[in-house]
Amino acid sequence: MQELLREHIEKRVPLTDDEFGFVLDHFTVKRFTKHQFLIQEGEPVRFAYFVVSGLLRLVYTDESGKQHIVSFAMEDWWECDFGAYFTQTEATMSVDCLEDTVVFCLSLENYQTLCASLPKFERFFLQLVIAGSIAAQRRILSLLTTQARERYEQLLKQYPSLVQRVPKTMLASYLGVSRETLSRLTA
Repeated sequence: MQELLREHIEKRVPLTDDEFGFVLDHFTVKRFTKHQFLIQEGEPVRFAYFVVSGLLRLVYTDESGKQHIVSFAMEDWWECDFGAYFTQTEATMSVDCLEDTVVFCLSLENYQTLCASLPKFERFFLQLVIAGSIAAQRRILSLLTTQARERYEQLLKQYPSLVQRVPKTMLASYLGVSRETLSRLTA
């Protein structure tokens, strides 16, 4: 399990054994069961999560109670309400498990310690944030400029294993379409 985290970090920055030991000391491992919440709207966000195994979803619930799936996170991905995490405010979104899940947890204090003590770790996170921003912009543009079928085909091409793991109602929410529309697209 520790090797998964090391491999993930070393995709972006190399680490010595001592450096990785220092990094590892700042994470905790937690296990969650299907349907369990890691973050609930209105509560403080204590950790950012790196997914070792399992599947998470980030959800925003609007004033009418409708849920909007912002993202999914499977193995080798990070998930959090990052706005609340970095500003230490209450969560505006929730994160829950779609499968039994194992995560590495990183508190903001430990994140700050790692960045201050190990510039490589700061570079690692900067690269993650850049990649996440690019992906978010692409998703927004896709929602604004493409038809439902094209968004579904993009999802199939980019994340084929995700489509097999997520119920169609959730895929429809993520794609911004009704369940009925998604059924027509997959027929």
